[in-house]
Amino acid sequence: MTSRERIVRTLNFQDSDRLPKDLSGMRSTGISAFAYPNLVKALGLPPRLPKVYDLGQMLAFPDLDVIDALGCDVIVIDGMLTNAFPQPDKWQKYDFNGRLPAMVPAGTEYTVEKDGTIAQGGNRMVPESYVFDAEHGGQSVYLDGDIPKPDLKEVRKQVADCLFKDEEIREITALCRKVRESSDRAVFFANWKICGHIGICAYGGMGVFPILCMTEPEFVKELHEIQTERAIRNIRMLLPEIKDYIDVMLMTADDWGTQSSLIVAPEIYDTLFRPYLRRLNDASHACAPKTKTFMHSCGAIYDALDIVVESGFDILNPVQWCAGKPTFKDWKDKSRKRICLWGGGVNSQATLPLGTVKDVEKEVREAVSCLKNDNGYVFCNIHNILAEIAPEKVIAMYRSAGKA
Repeated sequence: MTSRERIVRTLNFQDSDRLPKDLSGMRSTGISAFAYPNLVKALGLPPRLPKVYDLGQMLAFPDLDVIDALGCDVIVIDGMLTNAFPQPDKWQKYDFNGRLPAMVPAGTEYTVEKDGTIAQGGNRMVPESYVFDAEHGGQSVYLDGDIPKPDLKEVRKQVADCLFKDEEIREITALCRKVRESSDRAVFFANWKICGHIGICAYGGMGVFPILCMTEPEFVKELHEIQTERAIRNIRMLLPEIKDYIDVMLMTADDWGTQSSLIVAPEIYDTLFRPYLRRLNDASHACAPKTKTFMHSCGAIYDALDIVVESGFDILNPVQWCAGKPTFKDWKDKSRKRICLWGGGVNSQATLPLGTVKDVEKEVREAVSCLKNDNGYVFCNIHNILAEIAPEKVIAMYRSAGKA
Protein backbone atom coordinates (compact mmCIF):
# COMPACT_ATOMS: atom_id res chain seq x y z
CA MET A 1 0.00 0.00 0.00
CA THR A 2 1.41 3.41 -0.92
CA SER A 3 1.47 6.31 1.51
CA ARG A 4 -1.25 8.02 -0.51
CA GLU A 5 -3.48 4.95 -0.44
CA ARG A 6 -2.85 4.60 3.30
CA ILE A 7 -3.88 8.19 4.03
CA VAL A 8 -6.87 8.13 1.68
CA ARG A 9 -8.25 4.88 3.07
CA THR A 10 -7.75 6.05 6.65
CA LEU A 11 -9.53 9.35 6.01
CA ASN A 12 -12.43 7.39 4.55
CA PHE A 13 -12.62 5.21 7.70
CA GLN A 14 -11.34 2.18 5.82
CA ASP A 15 -8.70 -0.31 6.93
CA SER A 16 -5.09 0.27 5.90
CA ASP A 17 -1.92 -1.77 6.25
CA ARG A 18 -0.55 0.37 9.09
CA LEU A 19 -1.04 3.59 11.01
CA PRO A 20 -0.46 6.66 8.79
CA LYS A 21 1.89 9.30 10.19
CA ASP A 22 2.69 12.93 9.46
CA LEU A 23 5.51 15.38 10.09
CA SER A 24 4.98 18.96 8.86
CA GLY A 25 1.92 18.33 6.74
CA MET A 26 0.97 21.83 7.83
CA ARG A 27 2.37 24.55 10.07
CA SER A 28 1.11 23.05 13.31
CA THR A 29 2.39 19.49 12.81
CA GLY A 30 6.01 20.44 12.18
CA ILE A 31 9.44 20.62 13.77
CA SER A 32 11.61 23.55 14.80
CA ALA A 33 14.48 24.29 12.45
CA PHE A 34 16.72 24.35 15.54
CA ALA A 35 15.71 20.78 16.44
CA TYR A 36 15.84 19.47 12.88
CA PRO A 37 19.65 19.13 12.39
CA ASN A 38 19.88 17.05 15.59
CA LEU A 39 17.10 14.79 14.35
CA VAL A 40 18.86 14.31 11.00
CA LYS A 41 22.06 13.37 12.81
CA ALA A 42 20.30 10.99 15.22
CA LEU A 43 18.70 9.21 12.26
CA GLY A 44 22.16 8.64 10.78
CA LEU A 45 21.41 10.71 7.69
CA PRO A 46 23.78 13.08 5.85
CA PRO A 47 23.88 16.63 7.29
CA ARG A 48 22.12 19.41 5.37
CA LEU A 49 20.90 22.96 5.91
CA PRO A 50 17.33 23.05 7.21
CA LYS A 51 14.84 24.86 4.98
CA VAL A 52 12.96 27.34 7.18
CA TYR A 53 9.62 27.75 5.45
CA ASP A 54 7.70 29.27 8.39
CA LEU A 55 9.68 32.38 9.29
CA GLY A 56 7.74 33.17 12.46
CA GLN A 57 7.63 29.76 14.12
CA MET A 58 10.98 28.86 12.53
CA LEU A 59 9.77 25.51 11.20
CA ALA A 60 11.81 23.27 8.91
CA PHE A 61 10.59 21.47 5.81
CA PRO A 62 11.38 17.79 6.44
CA ASP A 63 13.41 16.17 3.67
CA LEU A 64 12.14 13.01 2.02
CA ASP A 65 14.75 10.76 3.63
CA VAL A 66 13.68 12.04 7.06
CA ILE A 67 10.03 11.39 6.21
CA ASP A 68 10.93 7.86 5.14
CA ALA A 69 13.07 7.21 8.22
CA LEU A 70 10.16 8.12 10.50
CA GLY A 71 7.62 6.22 8.41
CA CYS A 72 5.61 9.32 7.50
CA ASP A 73 3.19 9.52 4.60
CA VAL A 74 2.62 13.20 3.73
CA ILE A 75 4.34 15.77 1.54
CA VAL A 76 3.48 19.45 1.43
CA ILE A 77 2.57 22.25 -0.93
CA ASP A 78 2.64 25.45 1.11
CA GLY A 79 2.01 28.41 -1.16
CA MET A 80 4.54 27.84 -3.94
CA LEU A 81 6.97 25.87 -1.77
CA THR A 82 7.14 22.10 -1.50
CA ASN A 83 9.32 19.43 0.07
CA ALA A 84 8.48 16.94 -2.69
CA PHE A 85 11.57 17.85 -4.74
CA PRO A 86 14.38 20.46 -4.74
CA GLN A 87 13.51 24.07 -5.60
CA PRO A 88 16.95 25.73 -5.56
CA ASP A 89 15.65 28.99 -7.03
CA LYS A 90 13.19 29.34 -4.13
CA TRP A 91 15.78 29.41 -1.33
CA GLN A 92 18.74 31.47 -0.09
CA LYS A 93 21.24 30.97 2.73
CA TYR A 94 21.04 32.73 6.10
CA ASP A 95 22.79 31.76 9.34
CA PHE A 96 20.77 33.65 12.00
CA ASN A 97 23.84 35.30 13.55
CA GLY A 98 25.75 32.03 13.45
CA ARG A 99 23.13 30.24 15.55
CA LEU A 100 21.57 28.26 12.71
CA PRO A 101 23.06 27.89 9.22
CA ALA A 102 19.91 27.44 7.16
CA MET A 103 17.98 28.16 3.99
CA VAL A 104 15.14 30.69 3.95
CA PRO A 105 12.71 31.63 1.16
CA ALA A 106 14.39 33.65 -1.58
CA GLY A 107 13.96 37.38 -1.14
CA THR A 108 13.64 37.26 2.66
CA GLU A 109 15.31 40.29 4.25
CA TYR A 110 16.58 40.58 7.81
CA THR A 111 18.14 43.35 9.87
CA VAL A 112 20.34 42.76 12.92
CA GLU A 113 20.17 45.11 15.91
CA LYS A 114 23.12 45.96 18.19
CA ASP A 115 22.23 43.35 20.81
CA GLY A 116 21.99 40.62 18.18
CA THR A 117 18.22 40.69 17.85
CA ILE A 118 17.14 39.77 14.31
CA ALA A 119 14.20 41.65 12.82
CA GLN A 120 12.09 40.54 9.88
CA GLY A 121 9.10 42.67 8.99
CA GLY A 122 7.40 43.57 12.27
CA ASN A 123 8.72 40.49 14.07
CA ARG A 124 11.88 40.11 16.15
CA MET A 125 13.94 37.20 17.44
CA VAL A 126 16.06 38.07 20.47
CA PRO A 127 19.39 36.21 20.83
CA GLU A 128 18.07 33.64 23.33
CA SER A 129 14.85 32.90 21.42
CA TYR A 130 14.02 30.17 18.92
CA VAL A 131 11.10 31.97 17.25
CA PHE A 132 10.17 35.41 15.97
CA ASP A 133 7.56 37.36 17.87
CA ALA A 134 5.90 40.77 17.97
CA GLU A 135 4.54 42.95 20.75
CA HIS A 136 1.46 41.29 22.28
CA GLY A 137 2.03 38.43 19.87
CA GLY A 138 1.12 40.77 17.03
CA GLN A 139 -2.34 41.39 18.48
CA SER A 140 -3.33 44.79 19.82
CA VAL A 141 -4.55 45.17 23.38
CA TYR A 142 -7.28 47.75 24.10
CA LEU A 143 -8.09 48.61 27.69
CA ASP A 144 -10.02 51.84 27.13
CA GLY A 145 -12.48 53.20 24.59
CA ASP A 146 -14.32 51.55 21.75
CA ILE A 147 -13.07 48.31 20.26
CA PRO A 148 -11.80 49.10 16.75
CA LYS A 149 -13.32 47.23 13.85
CA PRO A 150 -12.35 46.90 10.20
CA ASP A 151 -13.78 49.21 7.56
CA LEU A 152 -16.01 47.00 5.40
CA LYS A 153 -15.29 49.10 2.32
CA GLU A 154 -11.59 48.43 2.82
CA VAL A 155 -12.29 44.75 3.41
CA ARG A 156 -14.16 44.54 0.10
CA LYS A 157 -11.21 46.17 -1.65
CA GLN A 158 -8.80 43.72 -0.05
CA VAL A 159 -11.04 40.85 -1.10
CA ALA A 160 -10.95 42.00 -4.71
CA ASP A 161 -7.16 42.13 -4.54
CA CYS A 162 -7.04 38.57 -3.14
CA LEU A 163 -8.77 36.77 -5.99
CA PHE A 164 -6.64 34.35 -7.98
CA LYS A 165 -5.25 35.62 -11.27
CA ASP A 166 -5.16 33.34 -14.31
CA GLU A 167 -1.37 33.14 -14.31
CA GLU A 168 -1.36 32.33 -10.60
CA ILE A 169 -3.77 29.45 -11.16
CA ARG A 170 -1.57 28.10 -13.96
CA GLU A 171 1.52 28.24 -11.75
CA ILE A 172 -0.20 26.55 -8.80
CA THR A 173 -1.66 23.87 -11.06
CA ALA A 174 1.72 23.16 -12.64
CA LEU A 175 3.32 22.82 -9.20
CA CYS A 176 0.57 20.52 -7.92
CA ARG A 177 0.82 18.33 -11.02
CA LYS A 178 4.60 18.05 -10.68
CA VAL A 179 4.31 17.16 -6.98
CA ARG A 180 1.73 14.48 -7.74
CA GLU A 181 3.88 12.98 -10.47
CA SER A 182 6.98 13.00 -8.26
CA SER A 183 5.69 10.89 -5.39
CA ASP A 184 3.17 8.31 -4.21
CA ARG A 185 2.81 10.10 -0.87
CA ALA A 186 -0.34 11.96 0.12
CA VAL A 187 -0.28 15.66 -0.82
CA PHE A 188 -1.28 18.28 1.75
CA PHE A 189 -2.16 21.63 0.11
CA ALA A 190 -2.26 24.99 1.86
CA ASN A 191 -2.90 28.39 0.29
CA TRP A 192 -3.98 31.39 2.36
CA LYS A 193 -6.27 32.71 -0.40
CA ILE A 194 -8.50 29.70 0.21
CA CYS A 195 -8.09 29.53 3.99
CA GLY A 196 -9.28 33.15 4.24
CA HIS A 197 -9.81 35.12 7.42
CA ILE A 198 -12.87 33.52 9.00
CA GLY A 199 -11.68 32.81 12.53
CA ILE A 200 -12.06 33.85 16.15
CA CYS A 201 -8.49 35.19 16.06
CA ALA A 202 -9.05 37.21 12.88
CA TYR A 203 -9.38 41.01 12.70
CA GLY A 204 -7.65 42.58 15.66
CA GLY A 205 -6.71 39.22 17.13
CA MET A 206 -7.88 37.20 20.11
CA GLY A 207 -8.10 40.24 22.37
CA VAL A 208 -10.48 42.09 20.06
CA PHE A 209 -12.49 39.94 17.67
CA PRO A 210 -14.27 37.73 20.25
CA ILE A 211 -15.60 40.92 21.85
CA LEU A 212 -16.95 42.12 18.50
CA CYS A 213 -18.61 38.74 18.05
CA MET A 214 -20.49 39.27 21.31
CA THR A 215 -21.26 42.97 20.99
CA GLU A 216 -21.80 43.43 17.23
CA PRO A 217 -22.90 40.10 15.75
CA GLU A 218 -24.60 41.68 12.72
CA PHE A 219 -21.37 43.43 11.78
CA VAL A 220 -19.49 40.12 12.06
CA LYS A 221 -22.07 38.41 9.84
CA GLU A 222 -21.57 41.04 7.14
CA LEU A 223 -17.81 40.72 7.44
CA HIS A 224 -17.98 36.93 7.18
CA GLU A 225 -20.30 37.15 4.19
CA ILE A 226 -17.71 39.21 2.32
CA GLN A 227 -14.90 36.80 3.18
CA THR A 228 -16.99 33.73 2.36
CA GLU A 229 -17.92 35.02 -1.08
CA ARG A 230 -14.27 35.74 -1.83
CA ALA A 231 -13.07 32.33 -0.65
CA ILE A 232 -15.77 30.50 -2.61
CA ARG A 233 -14.84 32.37 -5.78
CA ASN A 234 -11.22 31.31 -5.29
CA ILE A 235 -12.26 27.73 -4.53
CA ARG A 236 -14.32 27.52 -7.71
CA MET A 237 -11.48 28.95 -9.79
CA LEU A 238 -8.68 26.79 -8.41
CA LEU A 239 -9.96 23.46 -7.13
CA PRO A 240 -11.29 22.11 -10.43
CA GLU A 241 -7.76 22.57 -11.81
CA ILE A 242 -5.88 20.83 -8.98
CA LYS A 243 -8.42 18.35 -7.55
CA ASP A 244 -6.66 15.35 -9.10
CA TYR A 245 -3.31 16.30 -7.58
CA ILE A 246 -4.06 16.95 -3.89
CA ASP A 247 -5.50 14.79 -1.11
CA VAL A 248 -5.90 17.13 1.88
CA MET A 249 -6.49 20.89 1.88
CA LEU A 250 -6.15 23.32 4.77
CA MET A 251 -9.47 25.13 5.06
CA THR A 252 -8.96 27.07 8.27
CA ALA A 253 -6.32 27.49 10.97
CA ASP A 254 -7.86 28.99 14.07
CA ASP A 255 -7.63 28.62 17.85
CA TRP A 256 -10.96 28.27 19.59
CA GLY A 257 -9.70 27.03 22.92
CA THR A 258 -7.69 28.12 25.91
CA GLN A 259 -5.90 25.64 28.15
CA SER A 260 -9.15 24.91 29.97
CA SER A 261 -12.18 26.05 27.97
CA LEU A 262 -13.53 27.61 24.81
CA ILE A 263 -12.68 31.26 24.18
CA VAL A 264 -16.33 32.07 23.53
CA ALA A 265 -19.56 30.16 24.00
CA PRO A 266 -20.44 27.44 21.46
CA GLU A 267 -23.46 29.52 20.46
CA ILE A 268 -21.14 32.19 19.02
CA TYR A 269 -19.44 29.63 16.83
CA ASP A 270 -22.76 28.08 15.85
CA THR A 271 -24.32 31.36 14.68
CA LEU A 272 -21.39 33.47 13.44
CA PHE A 273 -18.94 30.90 12.08
CA ARG A 274 -20.54 27.51 11.34
CA PRO A 275 -22.85 28.70 8.50
CA TYR A 276 -19.99 30.36 6.62
CA LEU A 277 -17.48 27.56 7.18
CA ARG A 278 -20.12 25.08 6.05
CA ARG A 279 -20.51 26.97 2.79
CA LEU A 280 -16.75 26.86 2.24
CA ASN A 281 -16.60 23.14 2.91
CA ASP A 282 -19.62 22.45 0.72
CA ALA A 283 -18.07 24.46 -2.14
CA SER A 284 -14.79 22.57 -1.77
CA HIS A 285 -16.48 19.19 -1.73
CA ALA A 286 -18.54 20.10 -4.78
CA CYS A 287 -15.43 21.11 -6.73
CA ALA A 288 -13.12 18.37 -5.40
CA PRO A 289 -15.15 15.50 -3.91
CA LYS A 290 -12.11 13.36 -3.09
CA THR A 291 -10.11 16.13 -1.38
CA LYS A 292 -10.51 16.23 2.39
CA THR A 293 -10.85 19.58 4.17
CA PHE A 294 -8.72 20.21 7.27
CA MET A 295 -9.44 22.38 10.30
CA HIS A 296 -6.74 23.37 12.78
CA SER A 297 -7.96 24.63 16.13
CA CYS A 298 -5.90 24.51 19.32
CA GLY A 299 -7.01 24.30 22.91
CA ALA A 300 -9.90 22.86 24.87
CA ILE A 301 -12.45 22.71 22.04
CA TYR A 302 -14.09 19.41 23.01
CA ASP A 303 -17.39 21.15 23.76
CA ALA A 304 -17.51 22.48 20.17
CA LEU A 305 -16.81 19.16 18.43
CA ASP A 306 -20.41 18.68 17.34
CA ILE A 307 -20.45 22.13 15.72
CA VAL A 308 -17.12 21.48 14.02
CA VAL A 309 -18.59 18.33 12.51
CA GLU A 310 -21.70 20.24 11.43
CA SER A 311 -19.42 22.79 9.74
CA GLY A 312 -18.52 20.12 7.20
CA PHE A 313 -14.85 19.54 7.94
CA ASP A 314 -13.37 16.12 7.21
CA ILE A 315 -10.36 16.43 9.53
CA LEU A 316 -9.67 18.13 12.87
CA ASN A 317 -6.26 18.92 14.31
CA PRO A 318 -4.38 18.98 16.73
CA VAL A 319 -6.60 16.89 19.08
CA GLN A 320 -5.34 18.67 22.18
CA TRP A 321 -6.89 16.26 24.65
CA CYS A 322 -4.61 17.49 27.45
CA ALA A 323 -6.37 20.89 27.40
CA GLY A 324 -9.40 20.81 29.66
CA LYS A 325 -10.83 17.71 31.31
CA PRO A 326 -11.71 15.33 28.41
CA THR A 327 -9.34 12.43 27.69
CA PHE A 328 -8.22 11.12 24.32
CA LYS A 329 -10.88 8.40 24.80
CA ASP A 330 -13.55 11.09 25.15
CA TRP A 331 -12.30 12.77 21.97
CA LYS A 332 -12.39 9.50 20.06
CA ASP A 333 -15.84 8.53 21.30
CA LYS A 334 -17.31 11.89 20.27
CA SER A 335 -15.65 11.99 16.85
CA ARG A 336 -15.85 8.30 15.90
CA LYS A 337 -16.85 7.81 12.24
CA ARG A 338 -17.93 11.48 12.12
CA ILE A 339 -14.68 13.38 11.63
CA CYS A 340 -11.07 12.27 11.27
CA LEU A 341 -8.54 13.18 13.95
CA TRP A 342 -5.01 14.27 12.96
CA GLY A 343 -2.60 14.62 15.87
CA GLY A 344 -3.01 13.97 19.59
CA GLY A 345 -0.08 11.56 19.68
CA VAL A 346 1.52 12.77 22.90
CA ASN A 347 1.15 15.57 25.44
CA SER A 348 3.44 18.16 23.86
CA GLN A 349 3.43 20.46 26.90
CA ALA A 350 4.34 17.91 29.55
CA THR A 351 5.31 14.39 28.51
CA LEU A 352 7.31 15.24 25.40
CA PRO A 353 9.47 18.05 26.86
CA LEU A 354 9.63 16.90 30.50
CA GLY A 355 9.24 13.12 30.43
CA THR A 356 11.79 10.43 29.67
CA VAL A 357 11.99 8.52 26.41
CA LYS A 358 10.11 5.67 28.11
CA ASP A 359 7.43 8.09 29.27
CA VAL A 360 6.99 9.27 25.68
CA GLU A 361 6.81 5.71 24.36
CA LYS A 362 4.22 4.69 26.96
CA GLU A 363 1.91 7.67 26.38
CA VAL A 364 2.12 7.36 22.59
CA ARG A 365 1.15 3.70 22.73
CA GLU A 366 -1.80 4.44 25.02
CA ALA A 367 -3.08 7.39 22.97
CA VAL A 368 -2.64 5.73 19.58
CA SER A 369 -4.21 2.43 20.67
CA CYS A 370 -7.36 4.38 21.45
CA LEU A 371 -7.39 7.01 18.70
CA LYS A 372 -6.78 4.60 15.82
CA ASN A 373 -9.86 2.48 16.64
CA ASP A 374 -12.37 2.47 13.76
CA ASN A 375 -9.71 4.33 11.78
CA GLY A 376 -10.01 7.97 10.78
CA TYR A 377 -6.75 8.76 12.59
CA VAL A 378 -3.40 10.16 11.39
CA PHE A 379 -0.58 10.27 13.92
CA CYS A 380 1.56 13.24 14.84
CA ASN A 381 2.44 15.32 17.87
CA ILE A 382 0.01 17.78 19.45
CA HIS A 383 1.33 20.84 17.61
CA ASN A 384 4.97 21.47 16.61
CA ILE A 385 8.09 19.75 17.93
CA LEU A 386 9.94 22.60 19.63
CA ALA A 387 13.63 23.49 19.53
CA GLU A 388 14.51 22.00 22.90
CA ILE A 389 13.10 18.50 22.22
CA ALA A 390 15.81 15.83 22.09
CA PRO A 391 15.90 13.84 18.84
CA GLU A 392 15.71 10.56 20.77
CA LYS A 393 12.23 11.53 21.94
CA VAL A 394 11.13 12.41 18.42
CA ILE A 395 12.33 9.07 17.09
CA ALA A 396 10.75 7.22 20.02
CA MET A 397 7.45 9.00 19.41
CA TYR A 398 7.19 7.95 15.77
CA ARG A 399 8.49 4.43 16.22
CA SER A 400 6.21 3.76 19.21
CA ALA A 401 3.23 4.96 17.17
CA GLY A 402 4.01 2.36 14.54
CA LYS A 403 3.99 -0.40 17.16
CA ALA A 404 0.80 0.64 18.98
